Amino acid sequence: MMNQNDQAFLVQKIRTQYTEREHTDLDELRELDAKVRRPANVFAYIFGSIGALIMGSGMSLVMTDIAELVGIPNPMLYGIVIGVVGMLMVILNYPIYTRLLSARRKKYADRIVALSDRIMKEEG
Repeated sequence: MMNQNDQAFLVQKIRTQYTEREHTDLDELRELDAKVRRPANVFAYIFGSIGALIMGSGMSLVMTDIAELVGIPNPMLYGIVIGVVGMLMVILNYPIYTRLLSARRKKYADRIVALSDRIMKEEG
């Protein structure tokens, strides 16, 4: 059997799922931070995945018999070129990501700093 404190905690936990929560400054700060990071993260995942797939396609042309089935006359040359293009995409992914993130941080820095200052003054 549950003691009174455990029961009260469980009731409060369930109750909070059904009550409207007040939107606080901390919630707004988290949303702004996500707004800064999300586009750069999405770009990095998509661009990096596409680059890895292209690099893998080039490797497949070089290392397997797929080129013969498709009818590519010189698979080594095409495979190396395609693989290098994919490799360059993967290598450039991180510098592009950091530039995107830096640009978005500069764009939102004033709002985030002002909001964080306001939150810290309320706590202090």
